[in-house]
Amino acid sequence: MATAPTSLRTTAGNLCLGSAPDSWGVWFPEDDRQVPYTRFLDELAEAGYEWLELGPYGYLPTDPLQLREELDARGLKVSGGTAFGALHRPEAWDETLAHVCRVAELTAAAGAHHLVLIPPMYRDERTGAFTESPVLTAEQWAGFGKAADRLGKLLLDDYDVRLVVHPHADSHIQTQAEIERLLNESDSRWTNLCLDTGHVAYGGGDNVDLIRRFGERVGYVHIKQMDPDVLARVAAEDLSFGEAVKRGVCVSPPAGVPNPADIVSELALLDAELFVIVEQDLYPCAPEVPLPIAVGTREHLAGCGLTGTRRPALKTPGNR
Repeated sequence: MATAPTSLRTTAGNLCLGSAPDSWGVWFPEDDRQVPYTRFLDELAEAGYEWLELGPYGYLPTDPLQLREELDARGLKVSGGTAFGALHRPEAWDETLAHVCRVAELTAAAGAHHLVLIPPMYRDERTGAFTESPVLTAEQWAGFGKAADRLGKLLLDDYDVRLVVHPHADSHIQTQAEIERLLNESDSRWTNLCLDTGHVAYGGGDNVDLIRRFGERVGYVHIKQMDPDVLARVAAEDLSFGEAVKRGVCVSPPAGVPNPADIVSELALLDAELFVIVEQDLYPCAPEVPLPIAVGTREHLAGCGLTGTRRPALKTPGNR
């Protein structure tokens, strides 16, 4: 296996580190088991991060002025927005578009230029019950890439926001084959990949291989690790992602797969400047749990060369 030059292992100058509400156990706009957004922002800054992804729409203030005041008071900046959309369901287009545009408007107002689109899970987040088939039909696949491109072009034209699709456990974009199919059926001008290293590992994929073969389509990164022992139980017991999280499938570095140092080294070789956002699914968790994890993760990633705080330069989609 090829390795990155030593200089890149110590300083990944093309990568900018941030974190997200997910790392504080936040999955929903409102939930009594989640910390208040003010505590998340306070602890994010205390942990040494400058950049954040917005998380589920409605958790942080949706009024642009209020959001800006909260961020400025703590020296924080926004890397991108987070939205959910069922692109495989044509009948859901209007609902998806309305939600995504609300997120894109707030994202742009916050000065960010990426929108992370997460496909819906086919199992209930809380109960694990199946809500639809885990396999798309040929007709659904044929429309997925076209719908993504349609949305991506609209976001770029109307909001100057780049669409990056996020693979997710228990969704139709989970395995490496599904990720590759989406990329092959979409246009790099409008649709690119949010490489979530943990969800790729959860789906049995090879992050390093994806970076090497599809590096020009990686537009944004979520970095996380999964416990291989829990992954084995997921497969053996057909566990839902929600149950896997409760059993501790998401772990802090250096535990788990993939190895963050390998990811940083490969990303450092790309001709692109990228946000790399820390995520560790913790829902639900005690309020005192996230902060020390966030500090330890930032320190470990710094040891891997991931220390950057400079905003990545935007390039024209499909031209890098």
